[in-house]
Amino acid sequence: MKKVLHVAIALLVLALSSMPAAAGYKEEYKLSVVPGATSGWGLSATYFADLVAKKTDGRIVIKPYFSSQLLAGKQTSEFLMVRNGAIDFALASTINWSPQIKELNLPALPFMLAMEPDRYKALDAIEAGKAGKMMIEAIEKKGVKIIGWGENGFRELTNSKRAVATPADLKDLKIRVVGSPIFIDAFKELGANPVNMNWAEATTGFQQGVVDGQENPVNGICIPVKIWNYHTYLTNWHYLIDPLLLGVNPKVWASFSPEDQKILLESAAEATLYSKAIARIGMDNGESLAYLKSINMVPEIADPFGFLTGNGMTVIQLTPEQTKAFYDATAPVRERWVPQIGEDLVKAAEADMASVRQ
Repeated sequence: MKKVLHVAIALLVLALSSMPAAAGYKEEYKLSVVPGATSGWGLSATYFADLVAKKTDGRIVIKPYFSSQLLAGKQTSEFLMVRNGAIDFALASTINWSPQIKELNLPALPFMLAMEPDRYKALDAIEAGKAGKMMIEAIEKKGVKIIGWGENGFRELTNSKRAVATPADLKDLKIRVVGSPIFIDAFKELGANPVNMNWAEATTGFQQGVVDGQENPVNGICIPVKIWNYHTYLTNWHYLIDPLLLGVNPKVWASFSPEDQKILLESAAEATLYSKAIARIGMDNGESLAYLKSINMVPEIADPFGFLTGNGMTVIQLTPEQTKAFYDATAPVRERWVPQIGEDLVKAAEADMASVRQ
């Protein structure tokens, strides 16, 4: 009898040790990330997962899956996979979710934010204001819970052919873009030849000459992929911003206790603040560097344009007049897209931006 009791106890201990950290919780929650682990985007996802694990004492284990591993090469399918429960969490670009949610094309209206006196203040005002709430409502109405705004950064232009400082300089350049219609529309309007290509195939495309250039955030993507190995010229034109959304499947969210939901929200706030800081370091008024110093997480490269110049790139910094030329050249794109995005949403964004102009 004692032997049977000992065996039963041993089996119970084994069963308890193999149970999820909390009743009803998964052993692992999948977090989708489109670029690689060393990108700013990837680092932000890892920081979020680490914060959650630490704050919950391991009750919630979130594993980031980088380089679109969960998406079968189609990054624009991410929203549907989170909504349907195939993916638990995603740190996602508004660009990749915009095919399903037209309102998310707002940050992609070309040169809208570039014309603001302080483009970061303008963006933060949108996200914290009426327009940001309208965008989140549109997402949640279609089936994904949003718990934070992060950032990949303003998308700047690089190419291997020539310096680009005017719209005419873009003529006939083959530029790799994501499969979002507004991107294709903008580059066609500027006289370039946009080529829809997944990021996983892009560097091969650069090497083989299939495309001449691309547009991506400097800190988040260009530096981690060593863009100077492919391109000589960078145009710092801020033509659009790439916000990130930290989303979760609603059923997964509902499965967490109120206490753990609070921890997830706290972790999301910290991780998305970090996300914005590493996207903006060396490009804002110094606030991002000061914040990263305060949490002892300053990246190795804090002067991105100096670093790129040191690696042989020519960096073209547009004047306000030059930026205005690109803004004027893309006016037809904005006119076509405002009705699709929603005139009320665009008006709300304009009011949000106006509220922080000095």
